[in-house]
Amino acid sequence: MRSLVLCLLFAASSAVAGEFAVLASGARMYVDRHEADAAKVRLYNSGGVVEMDASKIKGFEADDAVPAPVAPKPAVPDTPAMAAATPAPAPALTPRQLADAAADKYGLPRELVRSVMAAESGFLAEAVSPKGAIGLMQLMPETAHELGVDPNDPAQNVDGGARYLRDLLLKYEGGLRHALAAYNAGPAAVDRYNGIPPYPETINYVGRIERKLKQAAR
Repeated sequence: MRSLVLCLLFAASSAVAGEFAVLASGARMYVDRHEADAAKVRLYNSGGVVEMDASKIKGFEADDAVPAPVAPKPAVPDTPAMAAATPAPAPALTPRQLADAAADKYGLPRELVRSVMAAESGFLAEAVSPKGAIGLMQLMPETAHELGVDPNDPAQNVDGGARYLRDLLLKYEGGLRHALAAYNAGPAAVDRYNGIPPYPETINYVGRIERKLKQAAR
């Protein structure tokens, strides 16, 4: 499961190409750049910095795919006929479509983000937990503030939740069980117990999502 997540875990490249870190497990992870010394390697990307033992990385491969610049279209003044033909706004995306879009944006498996959303809110945008977690991905207000998103806006809520999940996967070096437990109980609890904390809610939460991912992989 860890190799699957790491293979799919990459950030969208900008106009300046980054590179792929090739891990000892054979997985490849997109990064903007890296720094290395004798024992440690630091991987930099839009989510921050992850430090790994040098023994966990086999090498690096250049990402040569640099998107060509798009020439701006010349402005055309509106006419009454054009204004009348302006299309109506696109309909709002469904929760599952929001999950898939955020998964693609942050290089996560679609089924993973959908499974977390199902476990968190049952795909209900108006869900609020007794502890105050909000929306489809059940962001706590302080977490939403740190991510710079409005938790009451479904699109921002899902984007922030997927980004937070991606950051947790990076923090735990692709350890899915650790990342899921941290999403549910907080990174401090996972770090305190050096793994899934002995909370029935968290144990059930991680197991439920793992079962859905295994079913989807069949």
